[in-house]
Amino acid sequence: MLRKMLDKLAHSFEKGGKHEKLYPLYEAADTFLYTPPDVAKRDSHVRDALDLKRMMTTVVIALLPCVLFAMYNTGLQAHLMIAKGAAPLDNWQTALFQMFGLGFDPANILACFLHGAIYFLPVYIVTMAIGGNCEALFSVVRKHEINEGFLVTGLLFPLTLPPTIPLWQVALGIAFGVVLGKEVFGGTGMNVLNPALTARAFLFFAYPAQISGDQPWVAANLAALPQGVSGATALGRAAADPGVVMNSAGDWTATWWDCFVGTIPGSMGETSTLCCLLGAAVLIITRVGSWRTMLGVVLGTLALSSMLNAIGSQTNQLFNLPFEWHVVLGGWAFGTVFMATDPVSSAFTDTGKLIYGFGIGALVVLVRVVNPAYPEGMMLAILFMNMFAPLIDHFFVQANIKRRLARHGAA
Repeated sequence: MLRKMLDKLAHSFEKGGKHEKLYPLYEAADTFLYTPPDVAKRDSHVRDALDLKRMMTTVVIALLPCVLFAMYNTGLQAHLMIAKGAAPLDNWQTALFQMFGLGFDPANILACFLHGAIYFLPVYIVTMAIGGNCEALFSVVRKHEINEGFLVTGLLFPLTLPPTIPLWQVALGIAFGVVLGKEVFGGTGMNVLNPALTARAFLFFAYPAQISGDQPWVAANLAALPQGVSGATALGRAAADPGVVMNSAGDWTATWWDCFVGTIPGSMGETSTLCCLLGAAVLIITRVGSWRTMLGVVLGTLALSSMLNAIGSQTNQLFNLPFEWHVVLGGWAFGTVFMATDPVSSAFTDTGKLIYGFGIGALVVLVRVVNPAYPEGMMLAILFMNMFAPLIDHFFVQANIKRRLARHGAA
């Protein structure tokens, strides 16, 4: 029935039809629900079952563990802080949650998940509504089909945000990321920078109070917390006093296992290294994400963290933060698996992927350790290497051309 209805409407959107200008909107719905009808009429050099829609769907599936854990951990952190003396936020999310009568119990998994979902889902809906309409508008104006790339961007962006981010800032950020991070370059496949990270970088520099510091990471009013209890991220806490995180001292406790599983404050979808590893397995097995890029990030992080550990410092204890802690703090795992491997903004040559990833891994440690004002680093490291990815590929492509010419000349 659905197929017949779409076929009946098709003539209105095709060339010469009444709604010809809106064809991208019809084509997007049709190809989202069904396999594209286009077929090769002649023999092709390469045939592959993987198209853009299937690729993006695979990434969305790989992100599901992070999405589900984001909802649970957002509620968990709020309930933990409320149990320590914080007050629930005075907003519509709290009022809606209290209607279910579950209470702020950190031991109640359903209550934690539901409370977190009430914060995550509105951010996701606003992202898809505003960003999706920006994509549709540019597709209609350019008379191009709507690509499925935004399915991933629209899921990545909310996962990088704190739960308390104002929804109007979410709308402004994703509009900036889609329009100035992608569409001005020509749309999907043409952008230099990762759109989701571009959107987050815009919010970070435009509205730092809502996306940095100790307050935004927990959906609770922390003003009434006892002295020494903080809602800071594990990485922010490590920057202030590495011993607190590494040795689980004081009221704020975070073991390495806590950071690996992700039951710590932070951006909604970035805290769990375990969930990111599950996503990495999906991307590597399906060959959608490059293991070379991920390996390069690991090697770069290991190399620079080991070097700084050897140098040491009496005034900056982050010099002594070992490799195994770097990989479970902040957005390192999330960025390595889902952001650095973006096939458009990353390197595409095999050796280039290793160098590109190595640069990200080295830069994230450098930013975390040397820059006292910004302890995260993963976002800036990836955006910085995005700009160098074409240059890295250029050298390897030219080297390959020279080798082929040399073989041809010898023959």
